[in-house]
Amino acid sequence: MANGCESEGSGVGSRMPLEAPMDAAVLLATQHWLERAVIGLSLCPFANAVHAQGRIRSVVSRAETAEALLADLRRELQALAAAEPEAVDTTLLIAPHVLGEFLDYNAFLARANAALEGLRLDGSLQIASFHPDYVFSDLDAHDAANCSNRSPYPILHLLREASVSRAVASFPDASRIFDKNVLTLRALGHEGYERILAGEPR
Repeated sequence: MANGCESEGSGVGSRMPLEAPMDAAVLLATQHWLERAVIGLSLCPFANAVHAQGRIRSVVSRAETAEALLADLRRELQALAAAEPEAVDTTLLIAPHVLGEFLDYNAFLARANAALEGLRLDGSLQIASFHPDYVFSDLDAHDAANCSNRSPYPILHLLREASVSRAVASFPDASRIFDKNVLTLRALGHEGYERILAGEPR
């Protein structure tokens, strides 16, 4: 997936080895989910190209508190803003040790967006949210449609506004992607979705 790492996180790439087996397991699970669910089910039709081109940076945060994760987030926002889009187009900041409760994670998003604004990067970057227990505000917690934003660990997905705009402009009926995902996931159900993650055919 991505390139290098910083002192408090580990990324996938040839320039720096992973420092801990836990990081390797987290990255492997995240890549597995990305390839089989997000890309495999076309939940995000824009993900395949940047993944194939190796322009997704994946970083495992060692943070055990919201404050520490906020510091990691600020660092990764600045790193993405400074990177060339041809090298790193988007970042997955994975937080396996903090915000395990969805309500805590959801509350943290306000602080995350405030950090984005504080760095004056709103308008150029944005933050998307993924969590193992993600629930959309207008859906029942047991609705399989929530799986579109359910990841193995809490993730803050950092995106470039320009890349999102180009992707949406190039995709017909981009506004209907969510509706399509709802239909796909409800047709699969939770058991079908788990079979997809296990590598079984649809």
